[in-house]
Amino acid sequence: MSDKSGKLLKVTLVKSPIGYNKKQKDTIKSLGLRRMGRSVLIGDAPQIRGMINKVSHLVEVEEVEE
Repeated sequence: MSDKSGKLLKVTLVKSPIGYNKKQKDTIKSLGLRRMGRSVLIGDAPQIRGMINKVSHLVEVEEVEE
């Protein structure tokens, strides 16, 4: 169930996942983040928010209106 307001989240990888466990590395990959400093736009959904909460120490998040 996605949010119908058209919100997007801009997620930027600001810290390397090297040295963290495999689950956190896999979460970073599934968010679409591949390199440090790169950003992706993802639709705002509860599942995405949960993934971001698990790796909040590695990413920076901004809300963007579509």
